[in-house]
Amino acid sequence: MFTRIKEDINIVFERDPAARHALEVLTTYPGVHAVLFHRLSHACWNVGLKWLARFISHLARWFTGIEIHPGAKLGRRLFIDHGMGVVIGETAEVGDDCTLYHGVTLGGTSWSKGKRHPTLGNNVVIGAGAKVLGPINIADDARIGSNSVVVKDVEHGATMVGLPAHAVGSAEYNRANGRFDAYGHQPSNDDPVALAIHGLCKQVNLLDRYNQDLLEKLKSSGVEISDIELPEIKTDCIELEPKSESSSKLED
Repeated sequence: MFTRIKEDINIVFERDPAARHALEVLTTYPGVHAVLFHRLSHACWNVGLKWLARFISHLARWFTGIEIHPGAKLGRRLFIDHGMGVVIGETAEVGDDCTLYHGVTLGGTSWSKGKRHPTLGNNVVIGAGAKVLGPINIADDARIGSNSVVVKDVEHGATMVGLPAHAVGSAEYNRANGRFDAYGHQPSNDDPVALAIHGLCKQVNLLDRYNQDLLEKLKSSGVEISDIELPEIKTDCIELEPKSESSSKLED
């Protein structure tokens, strides 16, 4: 028991630069309190003391602002930072070394009995306000960006952003160096949706210029084009700066 508590304290120092000493962590961090309460309620749940388990989890929610169903399975060294508004459903499973920020929901999408909440692998980070819904699997080392809504399985090491969430990736999201990314992701211009729209915008501008050049050549050749309205060239295409490696490849 004391080994687990020591792990809970140490993981806070690893992932929260604001932590100063063990007493502060043990007495003022609601995420640590919620995990400790859950271990007690989960033990009661497993031996059939369902009402007592729910009552303990209810007290934990009142004290910490974090609601963890006693039936949920939590791995080791779970770090819940800030924690207010975190909800973890009954059939949710969380692996080792995961991090959840405030407002995260591991929720269900069905009223049916059985598995209806997500399963998280190891070393998963879920940013503030993100919602992970349904009996889906979030693989090891995945990152869920803040305020994303995830409703499908996430592959190993993927970073998901948006609503509904979609994968993003480039050298900027390379996890090989083991960097910890608070709130699930770093600022990046490598969102594939943004790149696709940017590419379409540039293509439309290119076609506008091509059409204008063609009409000018027809006019200079004596062809009557008075009934053809010259297109207006758009110049307000949003540039993504600084350009990433992936966006450079798109332009090529």
